[in-house]
Amino acid sequence: MPPHFIPEIRVELSAVRLGACRAEGARVELVVPDLAREMDAVCDRLRRTLTVEQVAHLDSVRAVRAMFRAWGMDPSKYRPSSEALLRRVAQGKGLYRISNVVDIINLGSIETGWPYGLYDLAHVRPPITFRLGLAGENYEGIGKHTWHLHGRPILVDSEGPFGSPISDSTRTMITESARSVLTVIFAPAATHDTVLQQALDSLAARLRQFAFAESAETWLV
Repeated sequence: MPPHFIPEIRVELSAVRLGACRAEGARVELVVPDLAREMDAVCDRLRRTLTVEQVAHLDSVRAVRAMFRAWGMDPSKYRPSSEALLRRVAQGKGLYRISNVVDIINLGSIETGWPYGLYDLAHVRPPITFRLGLAGENYEGIGKHTWHLHGRPILVDSEGPFGSPISDSTRTMITESARSVLTVIFAPAATHDTVLQQALDSLAARLRQFAFAESAETWLV
């Protein structure tokens, strides 16, 4: 895929706004001390002001839950990734420490309350469509066994499903060899362009600062 090429993403579901960021020349590292300190500061601030019971009442979480219900999904049964991370932080467990690139998107997710998806563009074959899964579609989920996708919100490329605001696939997961990275933000439809762009700008800045990306381009879908 040529550098700076913006992958086409078609949205077939209602109730959602997508934002996207393509970062080139990123370096995947396990520990970046400055990023770790920023993660600790954000988690400490949230933990002091948020209980597990309060997570479900946050405006952002309520909006994402409404988005899931519009897709025919029960957000209590299939918890949005952002809500799962916020509950973990409120419990005092902090964010998972996986790699700088993954940690950056998890940090943005707890700040906004929106699910973020993260993909190695070397393994994505545009065009990309965001739609409900069809009967028989599945993939190997990160940290999970085969995940059956019928009726669930998914990102699909020319090779098949690869991502979701619940759990992403192993096919496009970030490994130490990733250099070209695509992030997709799944925001509620009522989100103002300015607010979504601010989240994208913060994401792009962190990818440049903490993942050493040579460039990071953002766009609204």
